[in-house]
Amino acid sequence: MSQATPEVRMMSASGILGYGFPEASLEAALAREPHMIGVDGGSSDPGPHYLGSGKTLNSRLAMKRDLSLLLRGAIRKGIPMMVGTCGGAGGEPHLQVCADIIREVAREHGLSFKMALIHAEQEKGFLLEQLAAGKIRPLGGAPALQASDIEGAERIVGMMGPEPYRQALAAGAQVILGGRGTDPAPWVALAMHHGLPAAPAWYAGKMLECACNAAIPKKHDCLLVTVGEDFVQAEPMNPELRCTPMSVAVQALHENASPVTRYEPGGIVDSQDCEISAVNERVVRITGMDWKPAPYSIKLEGARRVGFSAFTVAATRDPGLIGQIHSFLEFVRESTATKVRALGIATEDYRLVLRVYGQDGVMGEWEPVKDAQALELSILAEVVASTQEVANAVLSLARVTLLHSDFPGRMCREGNMAFPFSPSDIERGAIYEFMLQHVLDIDDPLRMFPIEYETVGATQ
Repeated sequence: MSQATPEVRMMSASGILGYGFPEASLEAALAREPHMIGVDGGSSDPGPHYLGSGKTLNSRLAMKRDLSLLLRGAIRKGIPMMVGTCGGAGGEPHLQVCADIIREVAREHGLSFKMALIHAEQEKGFLLEQLAAGKIRPLGGAPALQASDIEGAERIVGMMGPEPYRQALAAGAQVILGGRGTDPAPWVALAMHHGLPAAPAWYAGKMLECACNAAIPKKHDCLLVTVGEDFVQAEPMNPELRCTPMSVAVQALHENASPVTRYEPGGIVDSQDCEISAVNERVVRITGMDWKPAPYSIKLEGARRVGFSAFTVAATRDPGLIGQIHSFLEFVRESTATKVRALGIATEDYRLVLRVYGQDGVMGEWEPVKDAQALELSILAEVVASTQEVANAVLSLARVTLLHSDFPGRMCREGNMAFPFSPSDIERGAIYEFMLQHVLDIDDPLRMFPIEYETVGATQ
């Protein structure tokens, strides 16, 4: 840890790496002489596909654009640049994609620096040992974890806290890329590296994790936060945006069940005594936050493959069909099942899902408006099956049944549906589900997150 700094300035570029940000906002932040710049790289919000498949959430082109600007700015100013939850899910493939981009940018611009890669993907053998030792426990109403759950997972990551980032900073790394972590971790680490207390460090990290989500109007843009011994101050770098007490309070509640407490690795952020006040029309200051230490635990995230998927999108504007869509779709399900049985495909080998957008496609059975008459409807038909071949076969039969089935009052003798694409049937490939809602109790916050150092140079 370096000598205590009265105030630390930190910038977050955007909500997630690859979402983009204005270059002018980054330059405005750099002109304020920040102690670090960074960006959160991912989230579980987009679902389990990215963790399971190893694919990145955003395109390599978009991530490279953001990383190139951030890296060059950090090197120019001689400050750290950190990325959390690289590549969208923070597994090993995601971390390596971002590391490759950094090396490529360094070659293109003649940059050299020390880089740290913090790995978050967990070995199954280690997790099985921890399970046998009683160290893994469920959260909420989740069932107890079984060894077969771990063995059947495609990929499992641990959500690191700030300690691995602090370790990398202490080792002199200027560029730090992290696997899966709790979103505030990079900024918490930087503030505490400079000697600031945990409470304002964690509160600042919460403000920075989604950048200008703490400002209005909402936009993917750069947020600068100043942290002191007993305060946090938030300011958007784009003059078109502003932080208000309300926008900051909303971000403090983001993804949190309680309005006043937030559980993090190693403790609880207590904001029940916080005061949120406007410094001016664009800047907000927060005081009164507290940090309550607790036994250390790491939240686990895992994804497992559940089958293969194919889907099609169809639409109808026929008022006669729209008026009896539910009975028609029930006929489609039954007729498709009969045709599928003729192929020798067992019922348990697939699932046909029909979502009707324009009626209840979003809310499903929870839709409170039951009698609205739509002008047109879109039907998304999806098949999830044990193999891609079965998914494709069942979908083909469902699609033709949607298209060429009678219903009472039918006047059109051709097709019932319009299809926007040719081919109409689209393979999704393997699909995944989240399968962990558990934490691992551990004494050493660094044990699960090995750090790999390398010198990146202009000759690479």
